[in-house]
Amino acid sequence: MSVVLVTGSTSGIGLATARRFAERGDTVVFNSIHSVEAGEHLAESTANAHYVQADIAQAEDCARLIADVLEQCGRLDVLVNNAGTTKVIAHRDLEAASVDIWREMFEVNVFGTWQLSVAAMPALQMSKGSIVNVSSIAGMRPTGSSIPYAASKAALNHMTTLLAKVVGPEVRVNAVAPGFIDTPWTQGWDAVRGYVQSVAPLRRSGTPDDVADVIVALASSSYVTGQVVAVDGGLTIAT
Repeated sequence: MSVVLVTGSTSGIGLATARRFAERGDTVVFNSIHSVEAGEHLAESTANAHYVQADIAQAEDCARLIADVLEQCGRLDVLVNNAGTTKVIAHRDLEAASVDIWREMFEVNVFGTWQLSVAAMPALQMSKGSIVNVSSIAGMRPTGSSIPYAASKAALNHMTTLLAKVVGPEVRVNAVAPGFIDTPWTQGWDAVRGYVQSVAPLRRSGTPDDVADVIVALASSSYVTGQVVAVDGGLTIAT
């Protein structure tokens, strides 16, 4: 049985991932910034689960989050860096993609992921653990909800590879790059959903469970590191 921390895990991909690990019998730590009541309910209704409120964009919260996990669970085996943020900005609207927007994207999607991974590293080295980052195909192709978002995910992809190179053999680091996934974020994106369903070889949009399955597999695959795996129904090979 492993101890698994999933950030941003009160909805969408994070929630599906936490539930997948819990179904295996692992101890799961739920996390969110704002959805405290939901997180506490999930921890209460899930066997061997805990909830810790923390904002990964804040260095002190990252340190506290890892300390809380170790205090409550005694170890950490898997870190799933799922927490992220985005804003929908047309790529041609350059002025709307202000430097403040860029800072916001990178503070969470890149800097937050980095500082939480660094904070968790001693515990993961002790357990010979694993990190799985949740990226996006927007970091692999010229697409995505905004240019700052896509650039942040491209940075995350490269960070994944670089980190894997230096923390092995004790810790493995991989990433998933979802395509269009039906989550609360994408509820109103019917035009994009229709396009994906018509173009992707699998002819459907993805579900959070589709991504969760790959995250669990990467966390469990002892000879895989430094990889960014697209989970997109084949969209990136069709466009």
